[in-house]
This record gives sequence, C-alpha cells and structure tokens, in this order.
Amino acid sequence: MTVKEMTQSLLSGRAEAGLRQRIYRHNCALPLRRYRAELERWYLLSTGHRCNLDDPRTVGEKIQWLKLYDSTPLKGRLADKFLMREWSAQRVGSEYLVPLLGVWERAEQIDFAALPRAFVLKATHGTRWNIVVPDARKLDTVAARRRLAAWLRTRAAMTGGFELHYEYCQPRVVCEPLLRDDSGGLRDYKVMTFNGKVQFIVCVSGRFTPTPSIRTYLPDWSRAPFHYGGDPGPAQSLEKPAGLAQMLEIASAIGGDFALARVDFYEVEGHVYLGEITFTDSNGLTWFAPKRYNVELGDRIVLPDKKPFRGVML
Repeated sequence: MTVKEMTQSLLSGRAEAGLRQRIYRHNCALPLRRYRAELERWYLLSTGHRCNLDDPRTVGEKIQWLKLYDSTPLKGRLADKFLMREWSAQRVGSEYLVPLLGVWERAEQIDFAALPRAFVLKATHGTRWNIVVPDARKLDTVAARRRLAAWLRTRAAMTGGFELHYEYCQPRVVCEPLLRDDSGGLRDYKVMTFNGKVQFIVCVSGRFTPTPSIRTYLPDWSRAPFHYGGDPGPAQSLEKPAGLAQMLEIASAIGGDFALARVDFYEVEGHVYLGEITFTDSNGLTWFAPKRYNVELGDRIVLPDKKPFRGVML
C-alpha cells in the first residue's frame, strides 16, 4: 500500500479535502525551480516507487518526464476542451466533433433553462471535471454553479501531479449533449499513440457508474496480452466498433506530433465522435499487468528534446 492509499484509508472525506487544499496551496506557491523535486516526491508518495527522470524507462516515468520537459502551449491548446475544437476540425474534420451547446467563462452566465433535457458540463482546463446531467429537471443548479465556479478558480496543474500543459488552458465551461450508444450508456474508446503509432485501445463501459468495465485491445481488436488500469472486466470481448479504422486513422493523425497522446472516441449510431486529447494519461500513475509491459511499452516511446517551461529549464 502506498502512502497515498494509507492516507486515504485513514482520513475522512472532509479531512482528505482539507489535505488536498493544503497541497494545492503549497504547489501554487512553489517557484518553478522546485517543480522537479516536488514531482519526484509526489510520484514516490503516489506509487511507492522512485521516478528515474534522468533515464526514464516505464510509460509512467516517461509521462513524468514529458510533464517537465515537453509541456508546450500546443499541448495546452489541444488539452483545452474548447480550443481543441478548431485545431481538430482543421486537422481531421469538424464532422467528428461533438456538437457544442454553449461555452461560458463564468458559472453564473449559464442559462440552464435554455439547455436540453440531458447534457454534460465540462471544465475546459482540467480532467474529470464533468457534471453529467441525464435529466435537467433533477439538477440542483445552485450546487452545479458552485461546483463549476470552484473548478474555474483552480489551476489543474497544481492539484497534485504537475500536468503543466494545463497552465496554458483558459478556464471555461462547455456544454455538450449527453450522447448514448446501443449499450444504453456510452462506451469510451481510448486510443493510445506513441510517436503517432497506435499501440493499444482501452475500452471503458459504464464509465459514469461505480463499477466501470475496462478492456484492453490491440489495434486489430484482438485482446491485448496485457491489461492497463482498473478491473480487467469480463473475459468476453466486445464487438469491434464499426468505426474502428476511422478512430485509428484520426488518432495517428493527431498523435503524430507527440511522443505520447491518448485520443478518445465515442461511436453513436455508426458515427464516430472525437472526445478529447490527453497527454498525461491518468497522471502517469496507471500500471500494466503483467508488470514487464511497463518497460516493454515504455521503450517504444521516443522522447523529444527537452524544452523549457515558461522560459525555465526544469
């Protein structure tokens, strides 16, 4: 058990929230020259393993390296759930974008009465900052505004893992329709690319439920000899999505400019939608099983030359 897991098991929800706030304030006050040491400490506390940033080998270590030495304004633009739309439309086509119902800079600007019965609200400058609304009649709009306002005040990069490219995002809220596929929910096809080449696909079913099912596939949709993150899910394979070839082509086109990029897709009534682009998958904390694939797949990632972050070489 890592220090992080022990802490979570001992703390109440309120105490854990207080600890997170203290960590956040501490990180926000740090000078840039301290980021590397704090990232190494965070990784050790989170995983129980030291992070070798001088000679990274595993996928997780290389993600930490990329946070420090490849967090570029372009990555910030593409991780931004609003700004990525223009770039993606030019690169792969606007027909793959999920329809946009609204964008706001402040939570109080949202007119909930003008939104459809079902929708999703997303903060543009971080990860997992979503409010899924299957029935607007049951939504506590006061609580929703409060939650969104808190996210808009938060620097995602400073919440723990120093995902520094989020510092280039502009805090906003976007609204999209709540998509559903033939499963009654929405399967999420997460296509992992290394230097533009698709390596594997993680299919998540029931992602907004307490027990999502996660399956890992190779590009030909055969089950991968490894598992990446979470519960492996049922042994039986899911039917190959009709738009898999499109997903792989788009992911390669987007990922070609980056050492590592995860490109997410949905398929609804035969149409492929581009979800989001992620450069620091799961903060670099997800491990492969069997363990040897952490290095075997990590060796496939060719790191770029080091780049300074805001003029400082970390």
